[in-house]
Amino acid sequence: MSDPRPTVPIPGAVTLPARPENLPIDPKATALLVVDMQNAYASPGGYLDLAGFDIEGAAGVIEKIVVLVETARQSGVTVVFFRNGWDPDYVEAGGPGSPNWWKSNALKTMRDNPDLQGKLLAKGTWDYALVDRLQPQAGDIVIEKPRYSAFYNTALDSVLRARGIRNLAFCGIATNVCVESTLRDGYHREFFGVLIEDATHQAGPPFLQEATVYNVERFFGWVSNTADFCGAVSQAPPES
Repeated sequence: MSDPRPTVPIPGAVTLPARPENLPIDPKATALLVVDMQNAYASPGGYLDLAGFDIEGAAGVIEKIVVLVETARQSGVTVVFFRNGWDPDYVEAGGPGSPNWWKSNALKTMRDNPDLQGKLLAKGTWDYALVDRLQPQAGDIVIEKPRYSAFYNTALDSVLRARGIRNLAFCGIATNVCVESTLRDGYHREFFGVLIEDATHQAGPPFLQEATVYNVERFFGWVSNTADFCGAVSQAPPES
């Protein structure tokens, strides 16, 4: 029986193998969003490590993202790096009048350990910087964000729309927090969000990663992997 769903021709589109269904995307209308690949979240001695979270899987994710970024640059996909954190005095964190002040594990860790004050996720520090393996190059975009979602109080939406970008491929840390928050916000702004499952890292029990994958696949977007994304965007546009 044929699929009754209508197909929409997209000039320059390639087919991205994904769940729950394959997705036609134009690489030139696609952005690879590299979420918070900072020393804070992915390096020994960074905030997550100091706070007692398991970062063992981060090294493998970094290598997956290196492949994604290199392929994206070669294929006309826009690369966007996010950096999460605040000014050295943490004014941007919001203070006690903000739920962020109450819920941010980084801020709570510093309150519990005053010697760490000013060292975690503060702009200009090693903790805030992107890991050495993932450094922006000419043509890449870097966006600083003060909250989990990269759409909150940033120029991300206008930057993407000015470039005609409709498809957002997500990799980075942490799957169930900053990655999922931004993907959800993108969905409500009419962007097509794709979670690159093997290029995201979640510190904690496996069910946290599984929950985000389930939510994205069922409600907010699509789920793919590094090999399939790279294979798809590397293709020449199909003949008309």
